Amino acid sequence: MNRQTVKKVVLAYSGGLDTSVILKWLQETYDCKVVAFCADLGQGEDLKAVKAKALAVGACKVYVEDLREVFIKDHVFPMLRGNAVYEGTYLLGTSIARPLIAKRQIELAQQEGADAVSHGSTGKGNDQVRFELTYLALDPRVRIIAPWRDWSFRSRRELIEYASSHGIPVTATKAKPYSTDPNLFHISYEGGILEDPWKAPPDEIFQMTVSPEKAPDKPRLVEIDYDRGDPVAVDGKKMSPATLLAHLNRLGGAHGIGRVDLVENRYVGMKSRGVYETPGGTILHVAHRGLESLTMDREVLHLRDSLIPRYAELIYYGYWYAPERELLQKTLDEAQQDVTGTVRVKLYKGSCTVVGRRSERSLYRLDLATFEEDEVYRQKDAEGFIRLNALRLAIRAQRRSKKQ
Repeated sequence: MNRQTVKKVVLAYSGGLDTSVILKWLQETYDCKVVAFCADLGQGEDLKAVKAKALAVGACKVYVEDLREVFIKDHVFPMLRGNAVYEGTYLLGTSIARPLIAKRQIELAQQEGADAVSHGSTGKGNDQVRFELTYLALDPRVRIIAPWRDWSFRSRRELIEYASSHGIPVTATKAKPYSTDPNLFHISYEGGILEDPWKAPPDEIFQMTVSPEKAPDKPRLVEIDYDRGDPVAVDGKKMSPATLLAHLNRLGGAHGIGRVDLVENRYVGMKSRGVYETPGGTILHVAHRGLESLTMDREVLHLRDSLIPRYAELIYYGYWYAPERELLQKTLDEAQQDVTGTVRVKLYKGSCTVVGRRSERSLYRLDLATFEEDEVYRQKDAEGFIRLNALRLAIRAQRRSKKQ
């Protein structure tokens, strides 16, 4: 890119170390105006202070927008309908946030007449891919500035020194440089003291959950109502998507629900260690699967389950706006049409367990499933069913016997 042609950039701004340094660096490097955009996704920060900091560092304009309801309703809930879990463990709290931020950046760039968009993701991580795939899917002509792939800094220690020399206040320190990324769905911890996968994460880093050992000795029962795969009420009280998730975060957090420590395979090819807290999301995932077991046809459920790894992979990699993700979403949502009812879960010292489920759309038939005497299911019919299904196995065994 010809740096002299850049006049205005829309930067995804968090107020943290990286993006604060980037804001100043963009001005110095491109001699351009920088519009800072901060999305309120429920990260729990003082966003007025974030706005003031952006202006103090030199932003010509700052947008701070409350996108919590949009985030949960249009991104988190569809993902939960698909039961997306990456590599069997990660509930994708960071992955699902990036497309929404990037989409709004493109809209603001068009509104502001900006030449480019920028983000604070490193050249080693997944987020650079998630941001830029979204940028290009929505505006293939957009200019992208990714400072971590361009500037001379090679560590956060150097960023801290740059910030200090430019009067930029930061919360990270050389002694405690691990990074966090919170939103209403989860919080992630990476880097620094967490880079040794043999060392357990110190308990003091956790912000959303208490240690399971310190959780109450008495379990908490919670009932969640669903309508076509989406949670709509907790303990009989209807709530908006963001309010409902925030409520479950508090309940789950108090009982140590949703801590995850994993070594994951990044899209760019390396393995990385990540520690996550997803209390409300874990409860919703467990409850949702419990209701599906009652209401979904066996073959539909099994077919859908076969699609989950691919669906989760698409979200993790950043293909939220790709045609294959949109196609899969329609299929997964169609499978949710009868997933309506109520699930009761038990929260206890880090575990979330389904202990009850009911639905008017239930496929569970007591008269068929009972071990007591019944007049509906003819057990003698099972003999022919088994013999027909075993026919190919028997033929194979006979062939093997003849060879011997």
